[in-house]
Amino acid sequence: MIKKILVSQPKPTSEKSPYFDIAREFGIELVFRPFIKVEGVSAKDFRQQKIGLLNYTAVVFTSRHAIDNYFQLAKQLRVTIPEDMKYFCVTETIALYIQKYVQYRKRKVFFGTTGNVADLVPTMVKHKTEKYLVPVSDVHNNTLAPLLDAKKLSHTECVMYRTVSNDFTQEEIDSFDYDMMIFFSPTGIKSLTKNFPDFVQGDIRIATFGPATAKEVQTQGLRLDLEAPSPEFPSMTAALRAYLAANQ
Repeated sequence: MIKKILVSQPKPTSEKSPYFDIAREFGIELVFRPFIKVEGVSAKDFRQQKIGLLNYTAVVFTSRHAIDNYFQLAKQLRVTIPEDMKYFCVTETIALYIQKYVQYRKRKVFFGTTGNVADLVPTMVKHKTEKYLVPVSDVHNNTLAPLLDAKKLSHTECVMYRTVSNDFTQEEIDSFDYDMMIFFSPTGIKSLTKNFPDFVQGDIRIATFGPATAKEVQTQGLRLDLEAPSPEFPSMTAALRAYLAANQ
């Protein structure tokens, strides 16, 4: 019987999240606790990449973390970002987040509609004379660079933030009593084995989202009980609801 599930993500800000519907429907407790966190690289470490922020006329943002760390680094480096800098974002939500740092102007902020970086490339091609800077995490997939190379767009990737283990307190370790855990990145799985070096899975179910996360479960010698997405269940919440319906 599954009564308590650890979801390794921040708690949803909207009460309309499917997770809350699942909790009510099956009478289970959901605990949202990220196993990983994002830390910006220091100005000193960034300088070692020998990249000048003002050598670029446009920035590609794939996440809010990228935006935060780009502008925070600019502040640390005492660099004033020009008013005419252009920003290309994978979604409108990420584009709107730029307002936290600069005045939003449609003529310099562009975004995709699907969240897929490939769908942003045609817009970037319309601005083919720009020099693009692409802030990334130290752990990232190399999908964008080949797409930009194919279109002969000038671009440079740079590491601006790192994904690291979000270590558990002793109190959290002592009260660790979950029937199921849901992971969304390989780093999350590594964080589990780091925080609990003597972890024995036993009856605890493990669910993952994405093939790389599923592979890491097997690499760590653990049992994978639920994998998403699938043709039948494109989201983790859809897969979780079906799993609980079949296993409660």
